[in-house]
Amino acid sequence: MSLAVSPTAATELHSFLAFDFGQQRTGVAYASRLLGQAKPQGTVIGAGQARWTSITKHIDEWQPDALVVGVPYHPDGAAHENTKHAQKFARQLRGRYNLPVFEVDERYSTTEARSLGAVDVDAASACVILNQFLRSLSS
Repeated sequence: MSLAVSPTAATELHSFLAFDFGQQRTGVAYASRLLGQAKPQGTVIGAGQARWTSITKHIDEWQPDALVVGVPYHPDGAAHENTKHAQKFARQLRGRYNLPVFEVDERYSTTEARSLGAVDVDAASACVILNQFLRSLSS
């Protein structure tokens, strides 16, 4: 996990909005430490300004303390083209919203979401990513 803030500071954050970034579809999930479990918040469709308008609405609605972005890697841990896109998205989130952004290795999140029978696989993948992040805070 790549942290934009120190692990100590992360323990003081209480609410999170997570993204399963895709070029055309970005899943969204929300969780708070009190809630303890991520809840899907739908999928942002499209790119460019339309994506940012929708993301801003989610951030305005949920007022998260921090953001979490799933970053994909090959099974062997090597980066690929989508790794770079997700990391760029994380940097853009930092710049646009001035919130801490955590990057989480999201290998197999889509597979897990599908195995759980998710209807909206993108939002369910964001839940998998966020739940993984929440577990990392308590370990």
